[in-house]
Parts: sequence; structure tokens; C-alpha cells
Amino acid sequence: MSTSTPSGIGILGSGRVAAALASKLSLAGHTVTIGTRKAAEAADWQGPPVAFAGPAEAARHASVVINATPGDSALERLGALSDELHGKILIDVSNATVRGQDGMPGGLSYPGSSLAELLQYALPGTHVVKTLNTMFFTVMTDPGSLRTPPTAFLSGDDARSKTVVTGLLADLGWPPAWIEDLGGISTARGPEALMLLVPSLIRNRGLTPFALTVAV
Repeated sequence: MSTSTPSGIGILGSGRVAAALASKLSLAGHTVTIGTRKAAEAADWQGPPVAFAGPAEAARHASVVINATPGDSALERLGALSDELHGKILIDVSNATVRGQDGMPGGLSYPGSSLAELLQYALPGTHVVKTLNTMFFTVMTDPGSLRTPPTAFLSGDDARSKTVVTGLLADLGWPPAWIEDLGGISTARGPEALMLLVPSLIRNRGLTPFALTVAV
């Protein structure tokens, strides 16, 4: 565990992304609580040690909270946790898209803006940082599995919070050279829009691990 990162992490969500991040961060030495309304998730868990709690409790007792809930409903879900998230770092890894008839992303839920910006606006006492939303979920915790080094984009208004998130990315296996700090939270529009490339990539290549990267 990096000395610059906190140990108390709450992860909101109970899907594949939440499980992958929880497992890797727990193995890195962090105290992880998964915030979910599905009580049965605790009994079915087979990964490294983590705690389970309701979303509000998981956020209340963490210094860093990761949003791994569906992006199209995240604004409402997290807006209801404004008190619990006050003063915390909120890492948003989700994508807010409108589903097409084929079930794939067919458009952005917030054209002209981004989910990360709207979360920051709705949660002014929280430091929102956008990252890890431009890749298959397995790459989030195993970036070295790809033949080409991937890029983890970083957007956020608070420099200290981005430093903390960079430390957490290191614990997930991301070297500094693979992290691209784009600037303030408004720069999250670019990475979120890249999600619209995914349907074409899946049609061309199948459902295999991938990440969008900067090649120089």
C-alpha cells in the first residue's frame, strides 16, 4: 500500500467493477467496505477480506469513496448521500450513457457536460476525481495484462485529491507514466465521450479486455 493513500475506502456498487476494485485494493492493504443494498452479497463473497454495509454507512466511514454504480442513475444515488460524502474524495469510474436498441451505449446521458461535472456540482463539499472509465473492467486492476500500455485519464479540480487517487492507481498496478492528468473536472467530458467508441470496438474485436490509450 502506498504511504500517500488512505486505508479506508468505500466502494458503492456490487457488480463486476466493484468486486474487482474491492479485491485488488484489499490485497494492497486497504480497509475496504462495499456499499450495497443487496445483503446477500456478503454471504456470496469469495474474495479477500472486505466489509459490507449499506451505501450510506460505507460512505460515512471512508475517506475515499469509489462510485461503481450505473452511470445513468449515479447522480440521483450519490446526490442523496451528500452529507455522507461531504469532505471526502469521490472517485467516479462510471459512464452515463443512453442505451441503444441493441443494449449498447447509443449516446451520452449528459451531452455538453459530463457525469463527473454534475456530481461535482451536486456535491460541492466533495472532491470528485474521474478516472478508469475508458477500459474493460479487468484492465482497471491489471493494466499490465495488455500488450500495449494503457492510459488512465485523470480529471479533477483538487490537486491533493488527484495525488491521493494517483497513489491508489499505483496500488492497482498503474505506473505514473501510464496516468494522464487532463486537468480540472470539466476535462472529464473527453474520457466520458470515448465510451461511444465501445460498441464498434466490441463488434470488431469481440468482448475482450481493452483500454483506450495515448500513443506518442
